[in-house]
Amino acid sequence: MLEALNPFYLWIKAFHIIAVIAWMAGMLYLPRLYVYHCEVAPGSAESARFKTMERRLLRAIVNPAMIATWLLGITLVLTPASGGFAQGWLHAKLLLVVALSAAHGLFSKWRKDFEKDVNRRPAKFYRIWNEVPAVLMIGIVILVVVKPF
Repeated sequence: MLEALNPFYLWIKAFHIIAVIAWMAGMLYLPRLYVYHCEVAPGSAESARFKTMERRLLRAIVNPAMIATWLLGITLVLTPASGGFAQGWLHAKLLLVVALSAAHGLFSKWRKDFEKDVNRRPAKFYRIWNEVPAVLMIGIVILVVVKPF
């Protein structure tokens, strides 16, 4: 039954890559918004604007892109043409994708803190977290392209 996916393998892969790009765009931008949000007074018009931007980015782009990335990625692994789950590089990649998903969860929680005006972290904290998705992405891309094990 899963062999029926083989003719669509490259299409599934293409849409997976598109979803990953959208997810990464949001994951790289959201903590940057938090850096700027820290610089404005809670309850101000600027704060309200950041809250709207953060909520819309997360709900309209980042969350759907993450879901699509996971669903298409699982479909790829289940497609016999992919080589299956037994590949060592894939295990390492999945570990990094789980870490990226955990960062996504943290970013979502922090958005709720900003929404309630209870953020207690400085801009430097978000500047550091702004680099985490990029570092994870580098590892993921290297594993997918080089397949070192």
